[in-house]
Amino acid sequence: MEFSALGKRLAGGSGIEQLMDDLGRALSGQGPAPLMLGGGNPAHIPEMEAVWVRRMREIVDDPAVLRRTLAIYDPPRGNAAVAEALAGLLKAEFGWPVGPENIAVTPGGQTAFYFLFNLFGGRRSDGRPGRILFPLMPEYIGYANQGLEEGMFAALKPGISRTGEHRFKYHIDFENLDPGADIAAMCVSRPTNPSGNLISDAELRKLEAIAGRKGIPLIIDNAYGWPFPGIVFGEAAPLWTDRTIHVMSLSKFGLPGTRTAFVVGPPEVASAVASMMAVAGLANGNFGQAIAGPLIASGEITRLSRGVVRPFYLRKRDLALEAVAEFFPKDAPYALHECEGALFLWLWIEGAKKGSRQIYEDLKADGVLVVPGEYFFFGDLDTGWRHRHECLRISVAMSDETVREGLEKIGREIARAV
Repeated sequence: MEFSALGKRLAGGSGIEQLMDDLGRALSGQGPAPLMLGGGNPAHIPEMEAVWVRRMREIVDDPAVLRRTLAIYDPPRGNAAVAEALAGLLKAEFGWPVGPENIAVTPGGQTAFYFLFNLFGGRRSDGRPGRILFPLMPEYIGYANQGLEEGMFAALKPGISRTGEHRFKYHIDFENLDPGADIAAMCVSRPTNPSGNLISDAELRKLEAIAGRKGIPLIIDNAYGWPFPGIVFGEAAPLWTDRTIHVMSLSKFGLPGTRTAFVVGPPEVASAVASMMAVAGLANGNFGQAIAGPLIASGEITRLSRGVVRPFYLRKRDLALEAVAEFFPKDAPYALHECEGALFLWLWIEGAKKGSRQIYEDLKADGVLVVPGEYFFFGDLDTGWRHRHECLRISVAMSDETVREGLEKIGREIARAV
């Protein structure tokens, strides 16, 4: 059998496939590395798991709700009551002037971005190319292979500043940010996976102003941000304009297995996403909406985000940084990105004698899974830029003992790599 050119690109392997394969094998007990510091699976927080047990019992104990959850298709846009509840939450929390017409449900954030990137990117009706610009690299590994056309992604190299001993931070290079006529949309994540970077309110407003002048949308990935799960360690006010499109997910709130996300944007965008959902998948799964719907309607979802989820990951970050200070060689040229949110440490081993893929393989042989940093630099960036081959993403979501032991081994690998 011969695959099409598109089929070969989609089925030819990717960084996200390797990440998820390693994650699945490790968490199922099949993989070679018991110290799983590589994937993006959220932690199992006891207080949140108690909420899931409660909600599952409430669903099972109500025959009408159980029937609707298991045996009835939702519309392609998603459950109407859940959309109404989310619109009410966004009005109450942020003052956003949105209604159900601004919202569409997708089976996870990955699918939402697949729809959005190909809704705006690719060849337009007049034959002109349309590209998606990522103004701050590195960015989420799962975006990299989602374009249905070659060359659909453009990227801007970041500015890098040293913020302290063994610390650094990426910045948007606004001096060189000038989207051309081929740019159909810009996209940022906030906080950013992999680096934990938190684009400031001023930077976000500046990006939106540029998008407005160019007549293009600004897509904002809130997978780790507000209003849920709220894994934000700095100040970050959500932004709504008629040019912004937000993607919100239940995954890092603790429900990755339900594959539930929400696109919040102009009505024409939400309607288009719903149409794409009908073509690609008929309807969304009901379970995530059934579990989270009452939490959204009551506002409990934001209370849990602020009172349980955020403090849990802040503590995990701080414990990981203590282990880094203890185990990483102090005279080695390593630096960690300022962790302002999400659930990762982003490690830069400047001048490493071997690239991030080889370091990944060596750590894997030593019983530790991380993610090679080069997968997070995609688009049209200079492939010879050494920095992109000197970074690793490290998850801090596993048990304290696992994270501590893994960081001890990574410290030893740093000493060997420089």
